[in-house]
Order: sequence, then structure tokens, then C-alpha cells
Amino acid sequence: MGTGNQTWVREFILLGLSSDWDTQIFLFIFFFITYLVTVLGNFFTVLLIRLDSRLHTPMYFFLTNLSLIDVSYATSIVPQMLAHFLVVHKAIPFMSCAAQLFFSLGLGGIEFVLLAVMAYDRYVAVCDPLRYSVIMHGGLCIRLAITSWVSGSVNSLLQTVITFQLPMCTNKYIDHISCELLAVVRLACVDTSSNEIAIMVSSIVLLMTPFCLVLLSYIQIISTILKIRSTEGRKKAFHTCASHLTVVVLCYGMAIFTYIQPRSSPSVLQEKLISLFYAVLTPMLNPMIYSVRNKEVKGAWQKLLCQLTGITSKLAT
Repeated sequence: MGTGNQTWVREFILLGLSSDWDTQIFLFIFFFITYLVTVLGNFFTVLLIRLDSRLHTPMYFFLTNLSLIDVSYATSIVPQMLAHFLVVHKAIPFMSCAAQLFFSLGLGGIEFVLLAVMAYDRYVAVCDPLRYSVIMHGGLCIRLAITSWVSGSVNSLLQTVITFQLPMCTNKYIDHISCELLAVVRLACVDTSSNEIAIMVSSIVLLMTPFCLVLLSYIQIISTILKIRSTEGRKKAFHTCASHLTVVVLCYGMAIFTYIQPRSSPSVLQEKLISLFYAVLTPMLNPMIYSVRNKEVKGAWQKLLCQLTGITSKLAT
């Protein structure tokens, strides 16, 4: 395809992490195991929430959404990366690259908004516990979840469309593990100032705005916790927010570092490591964080294991 002197590429080549065969086999095994742990961990988290009636609360409704987002995000990147570890020609068709960018960018945006929603949920739980069930009713929770999914998806659609309208000329080598936004924009053979402005605007709307809302929520939460007189009461209130706060720190930090200043973006190696962090490490750690730091989830796991043990014993006899 061509327009004047500009040639539109039909496929891209992802340079990935390494060109050494032995290293790629090791990376394939390592990331296959982590992806398997990610899928199973999040699947069992969703299953546990569905099976245990004590977890049918707004907090765990949002956690179900978070688990679905994590699995979907990992799936948008990791299977393609695993396949490329086993081939020499690491090609990805134009439309597949666009689809990968749309889903990974969209799911990332959804997660940032959802974390702000979860922060509001924790704010109500700590600062206005007597009215929690009235404020965080089912209708509001569904609307907040829909808002998260729609806002992230709309932003991703706009970014994908304007990015893949850029002429790439003969540039088809993406020095990355996936079709990541900044990596694809760098291939353009025209001025990308408007794209960088669009990235900056979307970063402010879907990254910095939710982050500021999270900060405001936790300022109020910490202020309320400090006013609690009993040590036991403060510990209980803190544990209510500990898991979510840990996930917030993991998710927002490097995203702000990567996208808020695209002109002074980190090195290619840093971008690859950041993408691996979001595609592999964060989705794998989130269910672990909520399981280890949350007494309700640990109690539900113990109850489920006891039930499974009892069923196994009966079948054995």
C-alpha cells in the first residue's frame, strides 16, 4: 500500500527481549509458568468470590472486575510473546498489532479508573461506615464499574485510531515485546507532536486524575484512622485498605513515569521492563496481595479447602 512517497507496512517485526535461542527457551519456560500462575490465581479469586456469600460486597465486586482485567491484560500480550520466543521471524500483522494495542491500552486505562473507584469504596468504608451499605448500593457499584470499562475503552479506541493512521513508511521493526503505544508512534515518518499531545491529555484524564482521586481518598482515610482512639480500631481500619493501597502503589508508579512525559520517555530497555511488569508481575501479584493481606479472603480460602477436604474424604470412604 502506498500514498506518494509513503509506504504503509502490512506487518511489524517485534524485536522482543533477546535473539539468542537458549535465552529465548529459558524465557519461554519462565513466562509460561508465570502466565499460568496469573490465570489460575485470578480465576480462583473470582471463583472464590462467587462461591462465598460473605464476599458478596462492593469491595469484592470491584476485585472481581480487577481480576478479569488482569487476566485479560496478560492475555493481550503474553501469548504473543511466548509464541515469538519459539520462532525466528517474529512478525505480527498490521491489524493484529492494532488489536493488541487497543486491548492492552484499554485494559490498562480501565484498571487505573477502577483503582480510583475502589479507593472511593474504601473511603466510604472507613470514613462513613454506618452509611456504607446505603451509599455503596448495587446500582452505584454497577454504574461505577461500567464507567471504568467505558472510559478506558473509548480512550484506547481513539488512541489506536490516531496512532495507526500515521504513515510508518518502511519502518516495521518495533523494539519492544508488544505493540506498545510509544513504541509504535516512534515508527512514524512524520511529525508526531499531535499524537504526543493526545497521549499527554489521555494520561492526565485516565492516569493523573484517578491518581489524584486516590490520593484525596487516602488523605481522608489516614486522617480518619488517626482519630480512632483504640489501637485495635486503627489496625482494623488500616487492614481494610492495606491490600488496595499496595496494588495502587504497584500500578500507578511506573505508568506515570512512562506516559506523563512522552518526549523524555525512559530507555527502550526500561519500557520493555515496565511492560513486563504490567503484563506479567502485576496480574500475578494482585490475587496474592489480596489473599495474604486480607483476613476475609484467607478465611474464605480456609473454608473452601475444608469443604473440599471433607468431600474428598467422603469419596474416599
